[in-house]
Amino acid sequence: MPLTGMTLYHRAVRDVRGDHLLPLSTLRERHPDVYAREAAKYVGREALMGERVGRLDCLWTDVLFFSPVNPGPLLDAARQSGRAIPPVRFWTLDAAHLDPARACVRLVRPWPGGVKPARDPADELPFTPQTLRDHSAAPPATLDRLRALPEEAPLILWMDVPHVLYRGEVPLSALGEARF
Repeated sequence: MPLTGMTLYHRAVRDVRGDHLLPLSTLRERHPDVYAREAAKYVGREALMGERVGRLDCLWTDVLFFSPVNPGPLLDAARQSGRAIPPVRFWTLDAAHLDPARACVRLVRPWPGGVKPARDPADELPFTPQTLRDHSAAPPATLDRLRALPEEAPLILWMDVPHVLYRGEVPLSALGEARF
């Protein structure tokens, strides 16, 4: 079965430069100011930036992050917690635009007690139609976490949701847009 028609999601960014979506390591070279803004998201978890993505033989900062999980149900669950969340803009990408040899599906495990579990190489799966299908629904535990999210807690939709990691750049012309 082909990847065509399988949608991936990426939260739209506000300051796009050039005509490609770029991984963090490339932003550092080409657009240092944008890199500084995006790298600030890792304050307190800087070690993550040096984490290896074994299946793709690169670092965390060398990949783009997408998800096969539609963000609509995630945001709806967070809204059920009582938060007033305006519509959020996401980019959509047909999975067929990615080279399967440069992509993998990364399972992200729940963080018991707020502690990130140790990395398990078995959590990096091949980028295939079957793998995407198997991991395209929001995990029930994630929806429960978002519904119970305290108002003062940060809204982190993707903390325990499968990701698609892509080693490379994606042309902006390949992206669609959706609001949830």
